[in-house]
Amino acid sequence: MFGVSLAKLWVVDAGLKSGDSVFLDTAADGSVNVRPQPAEKAAARRKVFDEKGGEVREHLLRKLIGAYISGFGIVEIRFRPENGPFVRRVARDFCRLVIGPEIIEETRTTLVVQDLSDPSELSSEKCLRRMHLTVRAMLEDAIQSLKERDETLARDVAQRDQDVDRLYWMVAKQYHLAHTAPPGSAERPSETGIHTHRLVAKLLERVGDHAERIASTYDVLVKEKDLDPKLVKEFEAANASATAILDKAFSSLMSGNIDLANEAIDAHAHHQRLSDALSHHVSAKKGEELLALGAIVDSLSRTASATRWRILSLARSWGASASSICRSASTWKISASSLITPGTNSSAWARSMPRSAAPALSATAVQPSKGTWRSTAFSRSRRR
Repeated sequence: MFGVSLAKLWVVDAGLKSGDSVFLDTAADGSVNVRPQPAEKAAARRKVFDEKGGEVREHLLRKLIGAYISGFGIVEIRFRPENGPFVRRVARDFCRLVIGPEIIEETRTTLVVQDLSDPSELSSEKCLRRMHLTVRAMLEDAIQSLKERDETLARDVAQRDQDVDRLYWMVAKQYHLAHTAPPGSAERPSETGIHTHRLVAKLLERVGDHAERIASTYDVLVKEKDLDPKLVKEFEAANASATAILDKAFSSLMSGNIDLANEAIDAHAHHQRLSDALSHHVSAKKGEELLALGAIVDSLSRTASATRWRILSLARSWGASASSICRSASTWKISASSLITPGTNSSAWARSMPRSAAPALSATAVQPSKGTWRSTAFSRSRRR
């Protein structure tokens, strides 16, 4: 048991007496703040957007996501009556795209969205763990959908990619609040590990995109015919290898186990051999089939060979400081500057946003039609 002495003048001014409780807040530098009452939750910050008409869907969507990440609890959109259907449609898309916001008030000329999420109930670490489990299952199901010619499963993989994006935006929001919310405020999340979590969330979001990319080859490869059994076995082996590396890297990150981090690094040599064999096998194909098979090989290779995964694993295992991780973030161009805040140029933010929220997003992005899948599955400009 430990005792702490408090200044008598402070105790008197605070109206404390024997037996009363005091509340402690630990700052990032290790110092402790003493409060006579618990920190009160600040009033929700409010942001107002005036929709004057003629604005494209993606511009308004970016504004709403920027306000969400910046920590505005209430967003009001004002518009002319004739623009109502457009604004309501974008607002509903926004609420589906992120965790927490709901439309709470609506008139002919205004619409109010409130963020009902509580970062303290869904920490960045919980988001990462859920993202890891989700993208891992997506990778397995993407290959399974091709093997079993299961179109429903392939479409489901595409839908789950949006769930991963929602978790990513939550982590991005917490990262921003950890650096901007007043110290000791109820909405300020812990800064412990938040730099690493922000980076890893982006990497997991990309893995989810690769799983969706694999599933999107369904129409080209197996819509009308079975996939070559030998090729299926090679894909399953490569996917198992990529998933094992992903699991080891993530486990080492969460536990600080350097042995697992080294195993993840060493396993890449074996995966590279599998990828080389696959590349040789698919090179004999032609046309759209070649592009589709090449997309699968490329996505599996990128999932396993992301050097950033292995560097982050080692950094956490070695107890790297937040400053060194920030330097890595700058090198990988996914630092905090990529987040949009009021008055910030949105072009850099748009380049870092998940694909489901990028300008290419449409009503068919979640449940794409056959024509949409065939026309977008192999666009290199949309892949990372």
